[in-house]
Amino acid sequence: MSSSPSLRIVIATRESRLALWQAEHVRSLLAKLGHQVELLGMTTRGDQILDRSLSKVGGKGLFVKELEVALEEGRADIAVHSLKDVPMDLPEGFVLACVMEREDPRDAFVSNRYATLAAVPDGGVIGTSSLRRTVLLRALRPDLRIEPLRGNLDTRLRKLDEGQYDGIVLAAAGLIRLGLAERIRAVFDPVAMRPAAGQGALGIEVRADRQDLIEALAPLAHAPTWQAVTAERAVSRGMGGSCSMPLAAFAQWDGTALQLDAAWGATEGPGPLVMATGRATVTNVADADALGQEVVARLRAGGAH
Repeated sequence: MSSSPSLRIVIATRESRLALWQAEHVRSLLAKLGHQVELLGMTTRGDQILDRSLSKVGGKGLFVKELEVALEEGRADIAVHSLKDVPMDLPEGFVLACVMEREDPRDAFVSNRYATLAAVPDGGVIGTSSLRRTVLLRALRPDLRIEPLRGNLDTRLRKLDEGQYDGIVLAAAGLIRLGLAERIRAVFDPVAMRPAAGQGALGIEVRADRQDLIEALAPLAHAPTWQAVTAERAVSRGMGGSCSMPLAAFAQWDGTALQLDAAWGATEGPGPLVMATGRATVTNVADADALGQEVVARLRAGGAH
C-alpha cells in the first residue's frame, strides 16, 4: 500500500490497443497501491488523421491535446503517454509527474519475407512514416524504397500482411507490450538506428496543481529512465524538436555515466547524417539536461540546424 492517501483516479487514454494496454498497466499498479482507478477512453486527432504524415498535420502533439483538455476540465486526473509522443514543452499548467521504467527502446524490423533489413533485395519496399527512421534507413540501405505507413500497430501489421511492404519498422516496445514479440525478425543496433527521444518509456502527465497525484505517482517513477529520457528530450528541445525533423537521441547507462548518442538529418532530399555523442556522470535530471544541451552544441557544430 502507498503511504499517500487512497485516491479515486481517472486515467485519460487513447483507445488504440497499445494505449489501452499502457493505461491498464498503470491502473493495475495504482490499484496495488490502494487507489480506485478507472479509464476514460478518447479518440484523438492523431488517431483520426491517417492519410497524411504527422509532420504535415501538426506533429505528435495531436495524440496528446484531447487528453490534456480532459485533465483541464476535470473529467480525468492523469494521462498516460508513450513518451516519444509527448511534445518537448508541455502547456502551462501541466507537468510530467512520473516517468516509468523503460521497455526495450530499440526499433524492430518486421517482415514476413526477410529475416533482416540486409536480406531485403535492391528496390524492396520498407514502410514507416517516421522521418527519423526514413533518414536512418536511407543511410543504411539507400537502394530501398521507403514508403509511408500510418495507423495504429494492428493496422500497420495488417498492411504488411496484405503484402504492401517487404518489411516495416516499428518500436520494439509496442510489440513486446502487446504480446507480439514473435513478429520481430530483428532488432536494430541502437547506434546504427538511433531511437527517438523517449522511445520505450511511459510518461504520466497531470495538472501542475495536483500535488496529491504527484505524490501518489511517485512510487511508479524510475529515476534511471527519467534521467536518460531527460537527456534525450533536451536534445529534441534544443533542436526545436518536432516530428517534422529527422532527429534521434538515445541515452544509455554505463555505471553512473550516461552516454548520449544523437543523429540529425536534413528533411529536404538525401544528405549526410550529422552524428554527435556526449558522456557525463549524471545523478539528477539537471545533470541529464546539461548533457543533452552539450550534445545539441555538438550537433550544431557539425552542421545540424
